[in-house]
Amino acid sequence: MSRVQPLLRPAHRRGQGAQRAWIVFGGRADHAWQRLLKPGFRHCFAAIEDEAGWLVLDPLSFRLLVARIAVPPGYDLPGFYRRAGLTPLGPFPLGEAIGGAPLPWLPLNCVSLCRAVLGASAPFALTPAGLHKALSQCTESRKKSLTSCRDTT
Repeated sequence: MSRVQPLLRPAHRRGQGAQRAWIVFGGRADHAWQRLLKPGFRHCFAAIEDEAGWLVLDPLSFRLLVARIAVPPGYDLPGFYRRAGLTPLGPFPLGEAIGGAPLPWLPLNCVSLCRAVLGASAPFALTPAGLHKALSQCTESRKKSLTSCRDTT
């Protein structure tokens, strides 16, 4: 059986090493069902830093917000989020662009989007609190690779 080769454009490979992702957690409950989640960890989104600046991916209730933040390169966006009362965690390398099996079937929510940004080696989690716990264990081990974290959990 032949394996289907992924369709990757050269632009997909460009600058991958220069991109880093921060996962940002917040605790505001905009919907009644979110009150069931752990306070402080009711939502998460991804902020990606590259040489051009910051790109934010935030899955909102009925749309996906993708925004290039108009700040100079090198701006401390995680520090801004920290001062705003959010909990940024990172930096993490972006997952390698690979072909083959699609992401496991899960509904598109804030956790699945953040896991997709981190790539196939991202730790499994269903809630923002679970993702925070799993990613915290990765950063506390002082290893900068999510692949090595997956082996220890």
